[in-house]
Amino acid sequence: MKPLIVLLVVFCVAVFSLKLTTAEYNFPLSARIAMCAMLMFTAIGHFAFAKGMLLMVPDFIPFKKEVVFLSGVFEMATGIGLLIPGLSVYTGWILIIFFILMLPANIKAAIKRIDYQKATYNGNGPNYLWFRIPLQIFFIIWVYVSAIRH
Repeated sequence: MKPLIVLLVVFCVAVFSLKLTTAEYNFPLSARIAMCAMLMFTAIGHFAFAKGMLLMVPDFIPFKKEVVFLSGVFEMATGIGLLIPGLSVYTGWILIIFFILMLPANIKAAIKRIDYQKATYNGNGPNYLWFRIPLQIFFIIWVYVSAIRH
């Protein structure tokens, strides 16, 4: 829920900030700025809550700690890539693939009730998937519309 709030709040601030500074609305750029901010926000979790994030990594993946840290760096890099005009389309496609690849970790976290912030098994549980999967689809559509189709 927090990433969605960050995304929407930053989008609104970016829309009106760009309107004030450029005298026009630039919804695709505002959406990319918001996605960049959201990715920076979620990337912080990879470092601040690494112990809990390790629990989310599927069992068949080796070097779990490295995967958690690298995916955090990856989120930062792709957030920045969305803001570089020559890279935004490529970054958009990469992010869509990334969001699809992250779905198993989110499913595992829900099924095993992982609370990644506390590194416990007292999380939201499988019902959380009714929110998380549509949210993941929403992020994919957001990236597609703002970075690829624009």
